[in-house]
Amino acid sequence: MAVSPDTEPWGELLAAGREDERLVAESVEPPRRASSEELPDLHPAVIAALRRSGIESLYSHQAEAVESAWDGPTIVTTGTASGKSLCFQLPTLEVLATDAKARALYLYPTKALAQDQARSLHGFGLPQVRPAIYDGDTPRGERAAIRRRANLLLTNPDMLHVGILPNHPAWGDFLANLALVVVDEAHVYRGVFGSHVANMLRRLRRLASAYGTAPRFLLTSATIANPVELAERLTGLEDVRLVDRDGSPAAARRIVMWNPPLLDEALGTRASPLAEAGELVSGLVQQGARTICFMKSRKAVEVISRHVTERLRDEAPGLADRVAPYRAGYTAAQRRELERRLVEGELLAVVATDALELGIDIGSLDAAVCVTFPGTVASLRQMWGRAGRRERGLALYVAGEDALDQFFCRHPDEFLERPVEAAILDHESEQIHCSHLLCAAHEGPLTDRDAEFLGPRWQAYADRMVSSGQLVERGGGYVLRRREDYPAAQVSLRSASPEAFGIIDTSSGELLGTVELARAFSTVHEGAVYLHMGRSYEVETLDVVDRQALVRPHEANWYTQPKRETDTDIERLLDRRETMGVQLSFGTVTVTDQVEAYQRKSLPDHEVLDFLPLDLPATTFQTQALWYELGEELLDDFPLDALLGSLHAAEHGQIAVLPLLAMCDRWDIGGLSTNLHPQTGRPTIFIYDGHPGGVGITRQGFREFETLVADAHRLIAECRCRDGCPSCVQSPKCGNLNEPLAKAGARELMARMIER
Repeated sequence: MAVSPDTEPWGELLAAGREDERLVAESVEPPRRASSEELPDLHPAVIAALRRSGIESLYSHQAEAVESAWDGPTIVTTGTASGKSLCFQLPTLEVLATDAKARALYLYPTKALAQDQARSLHGFGLPQVRPAIYDGDTPRGERAAIRRRANLLLTNPDMLHVGILPNHPAWGDFLANLALVVVDEAHVYRGVFGSHVANMLRRLRRLASAYGTAPRFLLTSATIANPVELAERLTGLEDVRLVDRDGSPAAARRIVMWNPPLLDEALGTRASPLAEAGELVSGLVQQGARTICFMKSRKAVEVISRHVTERLRDEAPGLADRVAPYRAGYTAAQRRELERRLVEGELLAVVATDALELGIDIGSLDAAVCVTFPGTVASLRQMWGRAGRRERGLALYVAGEDALDQFFCRHPDEFLERPVEAAILDHESEQIHCSHLLCAAHEGPLTDRDAEFLGPRWQAYADRMVSSGQLVERGGGYVLRRREDYPAAQVSLRSASPEAFGIIDTSSGELLGTVELARAFSTVHEGAVYLHMGRSYEVETLDVVDRQALVRPHEANWYTQPKRETDTDIERLLDRRETMGVQLSFGTVTVTDQVEAYQRKSLPDHEVLDFLPLDLPATTFQTQALWYELGEELLDDFPLDALLGSLHAAEHGQIAVLPLLAMCDRWDIGGLSTNLHPQTGRPTIFIYDGHPGGVGITRQGFREFETLVADAHRLIAECRCRDGCPSCVQSPKCGNLNEPLAKAGARELMARMIER
């Protein structure tokens, strides 16, 4: 799209980027007019509350959502700042104002969102509505009173899973009157986390039914490719209605792609995106643009914030104190204070992790800067949607050196128009499903009636757990063998496996989290640099017997990469087809991993500092995988000495672009390439879900294999490096330390596949 001369406050900044070619693409989204409708027929108290808040009409999608809410389960997928909250607030307020006994439950992925929604609900001033937040920050002394008094509970998946459902007798009155369940930001619930939440919502429906209720479900989501499928997979309900025609107004928005300058073309190294972001944000602040800057890691958030503050102290000292970082890890009081300063306009810029990507209301912003690709186009558009809540907006993407970032910079038009991805989850992934069946058995005996909630496979799994001694049949149902067990406490919603290592910060004694057994030896071996919520830690001790890793904060300028030996055994073939000159298969495989050593590499030039051996046991887990076998015709005249490196590089390229087809991270995917697999008898490439049991990621790759290969070929063919770099075939998670890799061979191999 042609771009008119810049009259916005950021015009000078962008002009400089065009001149030195850091600005690689730009487009303009035109403004959108509002489409409004009259207020629907609601309880007089609700109508009065709306009018007190200055709301005399609704956007068309809000009115449609309210109407749909009475008919059945509904998901709303309109843009950021489109007023999605009213879509579920109005049905809630109507139910609570009409029925004094009714209860409602709001489920949020972050504490900040719950706080924001509580403020909004209190703002209506309806005495019939008594909202309360119930999460890890809620003082224990207040919890019993909340159970008694609140008729609208705002909580998160973790608290629902471990604090409410297992203790349902204390919540009997609430569950017996539960009329409405709202799942906000549903696109967050994907992969392992989403598969857990889907099981947990089925447990909630099961308990509500036991108490005599069948609550209606309302969901909201960022724009994704499969919203109805996601809603049905999350809730277990059918015939979910979709509201996706956005009736809210939108300001004109300029979208800009920014690539830090190339420092070494042969090695593919570029200037730091963090420094670039610091320069851009400080420039925007000086031009009077209220700005939010997103970065994935907490450490990087602090680095960018420091860059901005230091530049402002030199160039505009009066503005330096009006910039702040926002990330997970702050105390509740610190978070509330930052949110207040944002809403009231005291801050001109905030540098944030994705804790602020979601729908918290932080007032009018002019510019949104996203530093490095956040993993999905859907997430990027959600962040960009923060810009332009007044007359104009700037949405700016600063690329890193990662393969996807550079792929997009070479295809800016395609990137700007690229459709959003599908959110993938698999609630029947065996390990996840079985862990929640144990939780459900604790909440009440499993019986034939549970198929409606727990799915058709529950009884086969339950029989298997009887054989393993976890369940017993008693009185026509299945119950826990030991009454004192509390299985929810052993099930992490972020891990696919119940077998996990605890990660303990020795400087504070804090349990940082857990890592599942299948990944522990490659991520928290002794000497490893471990990243948690963007902060670096060095592993001091890995206790294999007591299943814990002791870590300390790490500030050194190096990182670690494990050397692994990986084998795959095909267990079960589920699907197969011939395509692109290969035999493509999908099924279950057993992955055996042996971590043998690790290397330390310097930042930022990735130079190897040393190589250290390890003595660790092998791990084995079963998961889903796609694999393809290359026949003689495809490999005719192909140089055999380059075959293994070519297969390896092709595998890396395909893993790098698979997140474009499924909402996942490359760290959720593993791979293996071999010039002779013992079961296929041919050169074979495997790509597998990196979590035990799998969650459907490689199933999506199997379905869209032709697109996967085409994207990987372009990624490799168009990179300007000589022999391979982090922007094309080198992987930060390669178990073979990126050897051997043959970039040219991978390009040729996939070109032959595309020809066929």
